Amino acid sequence: MRILVVSKRSLAIALVAILLIVTLIVVFSLRSLPTGIAAVFSPERRLPIYSVETEEKKIAISFDAAWGDEFTDDILDTLDKYDVKTTFFLVGFWVDKYPDMVKKIHERGHEIGNHSSTHPHMSKLSKEQIIQELKTTEKKIEDITGVRPTVFRPPFGDYNNLLVDTALEVGYHTIQWDVDSLDWKEMGVNPVVDRVSRNIKNGSIVLFHNNAKYVAEYLPLVLERVQQQGYEIVPISDLIMKENYIMDPAGRQKKAN
Repeated sequence: MRILVVSKRSLAIALVAILLIVTLIVVFSLRSLPTGIAAVFSPERRLPIYSVETEEKKIAISFDAAWGDEFTDDILDTLDKYDVKTTFFLVGFWVDKYPDMVKKIHERGHEIGNHSSTHPHMSKLSKEQIIQELKTTEKKIEDITGVRPTVFRPPFGDYNNLLVDTALEVGYHTIQWDVDSLDWKEMGVNPVVDRVSRNIKNGSIVLFHNNAKYVAEYLPLVLERVQQQGYEIVPISDLIMKENYIMDPAGRQKKAN
């Protein structure tokens, strides 16, 4: 009987030791995870806006522009044809290279958002560097369009608390997406159309790229399918809430009670 008691006690001690070791492994592992993944486990994380809780059948589609403008005229013509307004997130060096296109995007009625100045991993930057990235591109866009951008998408979807808080301090809502078209994988037209049309819901934000290989072919099909499903497509600033909101753990913006 005495041996049995000792064995149970030893087992309990061993279990406690194992739990302690596992806890330490998890803690130290999270420190090395990419920012977006680690943030999921942080009780004090700051989340960008991935989507919006709404009863209205509204979604926003967006185009990130950093590398080339070969298909941008086609995109604008297609958007005009379907009477759709969207949001273009522009990198500073893209603005430098294509100022006439920036002006054209604005004049065609689309929202222009900030996508940084040099397209860095912004979770690795200091507060001062973050502000410089945002303000440099902000000035370039405002000089061309006369309008200061108010939405920001971090390159690579990479963020941390400092980035989200700093962006808000200087006047930006940080925007992600809940539907990734994966157009950058160049899998063809139908995979993009199917992926977007099957995954959108009220308040979704869809990610496209202005220089994706098949964008001129898939975009009209996506717009037709989405409109057939009864959705209205609006710029991101017309979809998100500017105040009196909370964020759920998935980054879905909801009205505060």
